[in-house]
Amino acid sequence: MPESAVVPVLTYPDVPAAVAWLSATFGLVERLRIGEHRAQLRCGEGDVIAANGGGERREPGAGAVSHSIMVRVEDVDAHCERARSHGAQVLLEPTDHPYGERQYTVEDLAGHQWTFTQTTADVAPEEWGGELVDA
Repeated sequence: MPESAVVPVLTYPDVPAAVAWLSATFGLVERLRIGEHRAQLRCGEGDVIAANGGGERREPGAGAVSHSIMVRVEDVDAHCERARSHGAQVLLEPTDHPYGERQYTVEDLAGHQWTFTQTTADVAPEEWGGELVDA
């Protein structure tokens, strides 16, 4: 099992094709493959599992977003250009947010949404309408 405390499992109709696309487009690194139906990928300091559908698991439907994945990167703009050059559909261009993050959102080949984020400033939550509950 991956060492990450939280490991998202994303469903793809073709796991080998998804692994190739996620590696080329987002820079994920395949760590383990189980046949043609499952793979673990390193995603920065975290992990993601790509798995075939079946049972209750299936890819997102058109216009339906049940979840998204957020990943910290060093350079959002360069990452976005890499994703775009591999044909990823950019849903939100790199944007600076008042909470000190620069982010962009992209849809992968199966319709999963990914937001890539880069910290640009250390901003207290109270400055943008948040509230730190547990430090």
